[in-house]
Amino acid sequence: MKKEFIELGDGAGGELMQAFIKERILSRLRRKDRSTEGIPPSLLDDSATVGEMAFTVDGHTVWPLEFPGGDIGSLSVAGTVNDLSVVGARPEALSLSLVLEEGLNIEVLDRIMSSIGATCEEAGVEVVTGDTKVVENGGVKGMVISTSGIGRKHPLLPSCLSRASDLRSENGGPKVDAAWLRADLPRPGDVIILSGSVGDHGISLLSFREGYGFETEVRSDIAPLNQMMEDIMKVGGVVAAKDLTRGGLANGVNEWSSKSGFGLMIREEEIPVKEPVRSACDMLGLDPFEIGNEGKLMICAAPGAQEEVLKAIRANRYGRDGAVIGDVVSTHTGVILETEVGGKRIMDPPHGDPIPRIC
Repeated sequence: MKKEFIELGDGAGGELMQAFIKERILSRLRRKDRSTEGIPPSLLDDSATVGEMAFTVDGHTVWPLEFPGGDIGSLSVAGTVNDLSVVGARPEALSLSLVLEEGLNIEVLDRIMSSIGATCEEAGVEVVTGDTKVVENGGVKGMVISTSGIGRKHPLLPSCLSRASDLRSENGGPKVDAAWLRADLPRPGDVIILSGSVGDHGISLLSFREGYGFETEVRSDIAPLNQMMEDIMKVGGVVAAKDLTRGGLANGVNEWSSKSGFGLMIREEEIPVKEPVRSACDMLGLDPFEIGNEGKLMICAAPGAQEEVLKAIRANRYGRDGAVIGDVVSTHTGVILETEVGGKRIMDPPHGDPIPRIC
């Protein structure tokens, strides 16, 4: 049936959004073929890379604007910083575009701008340009923030990829032929590492918004993760990284499987999930693996590097619950979840977003 109207799921990060982008957006954009630079244009990773630079842009529509553990301001900075960091860039500068609703409380705006400043300071980046608009009451809900970011290839990245190539060769695997961390690089024998518990951001925000009360025990995990990524690259041996936002872990692992062409075997019992998050998901009929996060990384490490990489993650205050959760395999395509009771099931990507407007 012919599609006539935009749906919420078209921007939710799952399968519905991917189909929407492919059919309605990319099909109407003329994209330069950059395959000679070693970066297939179809990858659509968290940031685009051009020469020695990385570039990303994000729109933030989270509601409410302030919630336990963060606000739309800290979210906008951390999200952009993390998108640059996971491809192996060192974030350098951001742009900030504000669309404000007429009647927005000035004290709310002041708090959010202070939050933006504090998160920039923690991440070591500056807002260098921007734009501000005010629309009539009802034109947006409170405010919408768009951020863009640029970063330069991190000086540690070449040695990081070189070590991954060496480790793979020692284990009979293929060398790494790439200049950046990329979603198509995982290969059988590589190890999947998660930097911490999943579902915190989505459950905290949903509980606060709907009045369920779980936010007293769960706070959003919003955090800039560029220092963690730097610590990981110091160790080396990593080929891919992803911050698990919309669609959560389930979307992230399926993206890697789809783009690499190999299967992933994920062990449910190794995935950190806080008990209040698990309880909330059980009560609401949600899957914690499909819920967005704003301060968690998924890392793909070459065989032999996982223990050092995990140690570096756990040494960072945002990675104390880090864990090895699975492997890249050649026995199947897609993602298989080994359940806590010993069974196996397919771990599909989410169709849409179980919790809208969390980022």
